[in-house]
Amino acid sequence: MTRPDLKGISLKSLETFEVMARTGSLSDAAEEMGLSVPAASQQLRNLSLAVGVELIDTRRRPIGLTPAGRLFLKRVEVALGALRAGQKDLSRLNLSGISALGLGVIDDFENDLTPQLAARLAETLSDCKFRLQTGASHILLNMLTKRNLDMIICAAPQTAPADIVAHPIVQDPYILALPKGYAFEGKFEDLGGLAFLGRDPAQVMAQHIDEYLQKHNMEVSRRFEIDSNQSISALVAAGLGFTITTPLSLMRGERFADGIDTYPLPSPAQPRQIMLYCTDDWTGAIPSEMANLIRDLSQKLFIAPALQRMPWLGADFRVL
Repeated sequence: MTRPDLKGISLKSLETFEVMARTGSLSDAAEEMGLSVPAASQQLRNLSLAVGVELIDTRRRPIGLTPAGRLFLKRVEVALGALRAGQKDLSRLNLSGISALGLGVIDDFENDLTPQLAARLAETLSDCKFRLQTGASHILLNMLTKRNLDMIICAAPQTAPADIVAHPIVQDPYILALPKGYAFEGKFEDLGGLAFLGRDPAQVMAQHIDEYLQKHNMEVSRRFEIDSNQSISALVAAGLGFTITTPLSLMRGERFADGIDTYPLPSPAQPRQIMLYCTDDWTGAIPSEMANLIRDLSQKLFIAPALQRMPWLGADFRVL
C-alpha cells in the first residue's frame, strides 16, 4: 500500500473539501472559496493523491463522498475546528488589566471595520470603561495629543505628532475617480470638462492632495469643498465631477461604485498611510496586538475586495 504523502495536504485543500462536502457542488464550493472550478477540482485531486484514497464520488449527482471520504471528513472537521479555535484565541486581545480605554477610529472604517472591531473588543473589556469615537483624522489627532483619547486609527499627517507611538496599518494609494464611461486617456488635460470635487481643507487627505497638485503644477477649480466621502462619490457617479481619492475612501461610498471608473493618477503620489497611534505611556504588547487585529480586518474587509475590483492597484494597496 502506498504511504500517504501528508506533505501534499494544504489548508486550502482541506477547506475546499469541507465546503464541497457541505454544498454537494463543485461550482458552489469554488465560488465560496474564491477559486475557479478547475482550481477547486485540482485542490480536491491533490488532496486525494496526498492521502492515497479517492475521497470524491464523481459518479453521483449531486457529487458525494466515498466511504473513505466520509470518514476523512470527520477528521477534517475536527482539525479545521481546532485551527479556527486557535486562530480566534490568538487574535483575541488580552485587555483584562485595563480599567479604561478611549479609542478613536477614522470614519473611513465606520461602515465595516469599526463594528467588527468594537465587537472583538467587547469580548475582552468586561471590566473596562470603553469609549469609541469616530471622525476625521485631524479631529482624532487633536484629541489624542490632548490626551482625550488613548489610541486612534487615522491617516498619518504631514508632520508626525510628538510624544506619540506609531504602528503602521495600511498603505492606501491616491487614485482618480471619474464618472462611468468618461473618456480618459491618462492625462490630467483629459479632465478639463469636469469639475474637481475637493475636500474640506482641514482634512489630512485634502492637504496631501493639495501638495500633490502644487508639486505637479496642476490647476483645478476650488468650487467644491466637501467633507463626506459618500457625498463626493455620489457626485462623481452622477457625472458632476471627478476627484482624487483612495481605495479606502472610495469604498465608504460602495453603493455608488457602479457609476464610477477608477484609474491610477497620471503622476504617482505619495500614498496615504493609515496608522494606529497611541500615547507614549502605553507600554506592553497591547498596541501591537491591536494593530495586528486591525491589519487582519483591513485585509479581509477592504484590500481583498478592492483588489478584485481594481487589480491594477497591486501591491500599492496593502497592509504594512
